[in-house]
Amino acid sequence: MKLVKVILDSNFLFVPFQFKIDIFSELERLLGKVEPIVLSTTIAELEDLARKGSSKMAKQALAALELARKCSEWYVETFLKESCDDIILRFAELEGCIVATNDAVLRRRLRKAKIPVVYVRQRSHLEIDGQVPR
Repeated sequence: MKLVKVILDSNFLFVPFQFKIDIFSELERLLGKVEPIVLSTTIAELEDLARKGSSKMAKQALAALELARKCSEWYVETFLKESCDDIILRFAELEGCIVATNDAVLRRRLRKAKIPVVYVRQRSHLEIDGQVPR
């Protein structure tokens, strides 16, 4: 069985605190053996929230950073005017990864690009939209 690469975006790292879902065991239930990946831009985004967010948001961002440590961190180069979503989309295409996100706009963009997306369904479990590469 092949190792499935899954890019986790920042809002997905908040799922365990918002919905009490163990994202790592749920990803394995859905996909088998997974390599959870967090991009360096996502780490920077979470560090920014931890510094500048409201106290509740800062606490969650710190907890999300803890979860991110369980993932492979990929350093990514950013181009001028490229958003975090643009970068996730670019790397998912480049590396043939699945993306885990609850961001509706990003999910739509990923589906249009035929990239499988993992998201929270009914506030209780994860589901996948799209074909998983075998």
